[in-house]
Amino acid sequence: MYRDHRNARVSRPLHRPAGVRAGLRRPPGPAPAPVPAPLLLLYPLPAPPAEILAGRRPLLSREKMGSRSASEEKAGSRQRLQVKVNEYKENQNITCVSLRPVQTTVLGKTPKVYLVPFSLSNYKSDQFKHPKSLLNKNSNNEFVCKKCKKTEIRKTCRRILTPKMEATSSKTESTLQKSSLDVCTESNKRQHKSTSDTVIPSVDMESIQNLDSDEDTTLGLSAARLREMIKKRQPPESKRKMPKKRENGTGCRRSMRLLKVDPSGVSLPATPTQPTLIADENPLLPPGPLEMTPENRDDDNDLFKGFLQTWAEVSKTSIKNIEKELSSIKNYKANLNGMVINEDTVHKVTKGPILSVALHPSEIRTLVAAGAKSGQVGLWDLTHQSEEDGIYVFQPHSQPVSCLYFSPANPAHILSLSYDGTLRCGDFSRAIFEEVCRDERSSFSSFDFLGEDASTLIVGHWNGNISLVDRRTPGTSYEKLINSSLRKIRTVHVHPVHRQYFITAGLRDTHIYDARHLNPRGSQPLISLTEHTKSIASAYFSPLTGNRVVTTCADCKLRIFDSSCISSQIPLLTTIRHNTITGRWLTRFQAVWDPKQEDCVIVGSMAHPRRVEIFHETGKQVHSFFGGECLVSVCSINAMHPTRYILAGGNSSGKIHVFMN
Repeated sequence: MYRDHRNARVSRPLHRPAGVRAGLRRPPGPAPAPVPAPLLLLYPLPAPPAEILAGRRPLLSREKMGSRSASEEKAGSRQRLQVKVNEYKENQNITCVSLRPVQTTVLGKTPKVYLVPFSLSNYKSDQFKHPKSLLNKNSNNEFVCKKCKKTEIRKTCRRILTPKMEATSSKTESTLQKSSLDVCTESNKRQHKSTSDTVIPSVDMESIQNLDSDEDTTLGLSAARLREMIKKRQPPESKRKMPKKRENGTGCRRSMRLLKVDPSGVSLPATPTQPTLIADENPLLPPGPLEMTPENRDDDNDLFKGFLQTWAEVSKTSIKNIEKELSSIKNYKANLNGMVINEDTVHKVTKGPILSVALHPSEIRTLVAAGAKSGQVGLWDLTHQSEEDGIYVFQPHSQPVSCLYFSPANPAHILSLSYDGTLRCGDFSRAIFEEVCRDERSSFSSFDFLGEDASTLIVGHWNGNISLVDRRTPGTSYEKLINSSLRKIRTVHVHPVHRQYFITAGLRDTHIYDARHLNPRGSQPLISLTEHTKSIASAYFSPLTGNRVVTTCADCKLRIFDSSCISSQIPLLTTIRHNTITGRWLTRFQAVWDPKQEDCVIVGSMAHPRRVEIFHETGKQVHSFFGGECLVSVCSINAMHPTRYILAGGNSSGKIHVFMN
């Protein structure tokens, strides 16, 4: 916008056409099309008289004023301001177009510029015709437009701007409208005051008023365009162009065998697909007795035959009942301190994690049995000087062996129970694994002897059922199946004195049942222990009197109950804090009683260095078995010899660690 100042300052144009930059040269090649600039009409004004500039008040008469105005008009015609407004020149290639008017000033003259508004509308590039000249000088000091008439002014102005400049000039158009209205009103006032100080243009005021009315109609359009410019326009997403596939190009090489095509190009006949049978990972072993054949030995090994004969004779001498007396804690600790472990008493017996451990009750020789997750049963005779000679591994089951006992009536028999729904008895004298019970529809979890002669058994199922088995009847089926109130049963243990009672460990409850009042349709327990908050791993009566019950829970607590009087409720005596979280890959802890000292509990530990701990029923720690370099793993399952101070612990890699005097 141009303003009236003494020094005739002219501000920069409001908009510079696209591609025009100061100081840039035109690149080689054909010249771009010229960009026409908007038409600006400039009106020069004469300078004020010398008296006013000198500060004196002029005294002019009517005659002097008339003569002076005539002389000033002549001087103005000779010394008028010559302004060229970006006139298009024919037969010339103009690379850069500037909107700044070229002005020549004469001393003593102060130009004043008036802006005349023109309406802008849609323009088509093919309709544009280059005008030879827009303005010419007249002898009467007036600017006369040769090819533009009053009615054609609006049309020519509408054709000036290109479509690309229309969007960018919408903002400047609105500002020009306001300034032009103010300038026109000011010029009308000055025309009434003096006609000699202004130069009348060839464009009449009527045409200007018509243009103003047209600009009012386009004002709404320019406002709408301004709103569109304010809105943030997201750039179009650049999508990656996929390369075109060559139709005649050679593709990648493919195997003719995979395409089922003969090398000569003839397609091969389709081969008939046969249904593939998925083999069971742990198939059930055939029913009936199995030969006691060690997997790590030859069948005709004389050493194994001598092993069986030796243990059959030893078992006969260990049938005698020895009176068990409870020793004092002081003597018990002294005997525990004498138990040590060395490299000769650590060996890998089974292939997988150990889930059950049992010790032969012999007083002369030491025999350890272990049940593995792979279904193996391993026997380790520690009497032999060579470790390899005393280890024998059998495969009587196809799934984990969770429970393992030597028969209290005949120690030459070892009974094993597995998840595969079978209960077998290994007989050393006959060298076979006899099948005691079989149920392919259910999975067994634990068992115990109901009678002292080991003729009747009670078996717990993973689905919460309980079955009674009598070994004296022919066949391998159970005598009675009872539906208990538990959803799962992990362990089953019989009271050592009152053998009609047995305790079961479920998910979060521990129940005590009476075997004389079991109902096949559903049996309710005599007593329920509901103090546990998480899953229970095991529950066992004390071995001599059965006056205590120890439970192992996943809430990191060992609980000891008083079961001296089995009534409607059993009180809780002690709670021992102990880390029982073994994780996924380790066998769960099961706290068991020491058969020689029924007020002490043996349990594995997750503490470092690795150890096996013994607690008193009061909660005090009695002893910890450390093995140094010989014990570097967690012994989850532990068992103590019934009469001797021998402790055997099994870990999750199939190793047996034995502490002995």
